[in-house]
Amino acid sequence: MDAFELRAWLRLALTPGIGNSTARRLLTAFGSAPAIFEQSRATVRQLGSDKLAASLHSEPPGLAAQLQTTLDWLQAAGDRRIAVLGDAAYPAVLLDIEDPPLMLYMLGTLASQEQSATDLIANSLAIVGSRNPTPQGQGNARQFAKAFGSAGICVVSGLALGIDGAAHDGALLGGGQTIAVVGTGLDRVYPKQHLDLAHRIAGQGMLVSEFPLGTPPLTANFPRRNRIISGLSRGTLVVEAALQSGSLITARLAAEQGKEVFAIPGSIHSPQSRGCHALIRQGAKLVEVAQDVLEEFRPLPAPVAAPDAAHARRESGAAADPEAAAEDPLLVALGFDASSLDALQARTGLDTAGLQARLLGLELDGQVARLPGGMFQRLAAG
Repeated sequence: MDAFELRAWLRLALTPGIGNSTARRLLTAFGSAPAIFEQSRATVRQLGSDKLAASLHSEPPGLAAQLQTTLDWLQAAGDRRIAVLGDAAYPAVLLDIEDPPLMLYMLGTLASQEQSATDLIANSLAIVGSRNPTPQGQGNARQFAKAFGSAGICVVSGLALGIDGAAHDGALLGGGQTIAVVGTGLDRVYPKQHLDLAHRIAGQGMLVSEFPLGTPPLTANFPRRNRIISGLSRGTLVVEAALQSGSLITARLAAEQGKEVFAIPGSIHSPQSRGCHALIRQGAKLVEVAQDVLEEFRPLPAPVAAPDAAHARRESGAAADPEAAAEDPLLVALGFDASSLDALQARTGLDTAGLQARLLGLELDGQVARLPGGMFQRLAAG
């Protein structure tokens, strides 16, 4: 795309009052972004209103600066691309979702690969969940994503704190590819804690945004990007989610797009599990091990030996049967729900000092996590 055409697309995207739906209608009528701005007001008025015609014939403020910023970004080091509706590089799978994005900014090794949309949808899985997960939930996200990455499944998520970050990290640890769909311009990283992770993703996957460069992390942008996360994926796995979680928006969008929805169950006492339980009641597939998801992706993109149940459970971070082996009595008393010190004392009969010492030892061994509010949670083996 040359500077003249890019300027027209940016003008279309930045013109106030011109949403994606109107822009698509104009593109259908006139064939290209530059052609839209060659039309007379009278011609445009036939498709809409005087207000629409006036908007299109008034250049949005800051267009020249935005064009130069974008050109400079495209020429910087690294694999970079802008795909617009109608481009061969534009993922065709997104044309099937409601309100497909007008422009996609892409950064990373996948941006330079001519991978077909068919391959992309067949081999991608969205993993989403809480920004404030339990230690077990975060471990589950990382271990599941690692298993999927090593199986050749591309993990798609949103680069947020919590489950998203763990999912990207796990996929990279498994040697797989991962795509981060973000709610800012690609010249920014949000949250800042994920700056290093974003660089790793660019080296082994791709960051994607529909928002112009310079776009800050506006609250409204994050629910909006969820339709792209689900749209780029064959299915969506929800690891942990409260009932009001944005992850449930992604799951709903996936279901509306005819995609598979998977959910990992948790404690009936944990608010972070209620969203997953609600999804399972609505028909989402209950997932205990990575193989529960992988069997929906056959044939896999690369040969993967089917693990036995015990190995699959270990790889996915799912809990082993507490009756299957002799265990520390304190771990048995703790179970997998969060418990208070008082509750553990009542179950074990241990004095406060002895119980705290035992819990500290288990915490240092990575078998127990200390939660806010003086609670403790047993961690399943990863």
